[in-house]
This record gives sequence, C-alpha cells and structure tokens, in this order.
Amino acid sequence: EMLRSLVGSEMCIRDRYALGLPGPFPLLPAMTDFPFDAVLFDCDGVLVDSEPITARVLTEMLNELGWAITFEEATRIFTGKAVRDELPLIQSKTGVALSPDWFAQFRERRNGALDRELLEIPGAPDAVRALHQALDGRIAVASGADRRKVELQLAKVGIADCFGERVFSGHEMPRSKPFPDVYLAAASALGVDPTRCAVVEDTVTGATAGVAAGATVFGYSPDANGHSSPCLLYTSDAADDTPCV
Repeated sequence: EMLRSLVGSEMCIRDRYALGLPGPFPLLPAMTDFPFDAVLFDCDGVLVDSEPITARVLTEMLNELGWAITFEEATRIFTGKAVRDELPLIQSKTGVALSPDWFAQFRERRNGALDRELLEIPGAPDAVRALHQALDGRIAVASGADRRKVELQLAKVGIADCFGERVFSGHEMPRSKPFPDVYLAAASALGVDPTRCAVVEDTVTGATAGVAAGATVFGYSPDANGHSSPCLLYTSDAADDTPCV
C-alpha cells in the first residue's frame, strides 16, 4: 500500500499526491508499489515535539538580554530556523552581539530541558521503524539543527538505531534550510536520486528546502504551536509571502 498520511486532512501535499488514510503516524502495513526509493525526515516537530521546549528556553534567554519577547513571538519567529540565522534581528532588539559563550550556554540549557522533557510525536517511532524495514534502511534525518541536538533527540525517543550514520545537520552544510543542501546530502548518502525521495516537513523553511532539492514534500501540520499552517506548507514552493486564501 501507499505510505499513509501523517495528519489526514491536515496533510499539506505538494503536487496533491494522495497518500492514503488519515490519522497521525498510523502503523504502516506491508507496502507494495511504494512510489519512493527513500524517505527523508525533518526532526524537530516531525519526529519529536521539541519546538515548544526550545522556544521556551530561547524566550527566557532573550528576555535576559533585554528583549521582552513572548513565547508566542519566539515560536513564530524562530521555528524552523537556526538561531544564528536571526542574529541581525536579535542584535537590533537587544543591542548585543551574541558571543560563542552565549551560544554554548543556550545549547546547554536547551539540551538539558530536552533531555528532561522531550516526547515523540505520537506514532512517529512506529512509522519510522516500519519505513526502515520496508525500504531496507533507506531513511535519513535531514535537520537544520546542530548534530548534538538531533542525536540527543533521536536517542531520547528510541529511534537512533533506525538512522545510524544517516543523520545530517544543516550546521555542517555550506547552506542550511531553506536551501536544499542538507536534503541533497542525505539523498546522495543513500544513493538515491532526490526526485525519488519523499520528504516530511512541518515548516515552510524546511518544505522550501525539500522542494528545492527536487523531492516530493509532505507537510505535517497538526493544530499546535511550532508548525507552519497547511496553507503555508502547500505554497512553500512559491515565495514566502504568497498569500493563503
């Protein structure tokens, strides 16, 4: 059978590719005529429910620098993006040029909170294991986050063994998302043409990267903070300011 949808009617599907039955990450049956050679997952917000935790820590630390940003604002501004990519905005709001020591402290506080609190996206580990078996291991994580964070999170929810060495970080690429580099690197390592890959993403930044890589992108958009809306995901192959009607 086809890969089933991750969120049913909330799934935002590039090229309107029908994936099947509703429900977040249902167990997958034995698959035949599967239309892809590999599946590439984003991590934050797709496999693990990490975005609210990271946004909370970032909100606290930016307030400590003098920016009275709210949790909701931090979620809207930073979800799907690397903090380093928003340095000009942070400096304009705080008057502070963030130092390597600040970033080290941020990662320490963030990782500590993730280690204590992180939960998987419901059903994600079962879907990952089913796809790992069905595709003979041709799955990978392609994240915009730093490698330490990604590997911590995969281990925390018990799926690190499904990916092994097939973990790719935008921090280690010439360009991170929304550029396609991390997805191109993942597809190359799997020996699969990017056009034969399915990408699962939950933000416009990531979906834009997947589309730019030539993959078919499936958008995960539950009704929760930290994810782009279905409409924005569907238009992610257009300009960021494309209106949703």
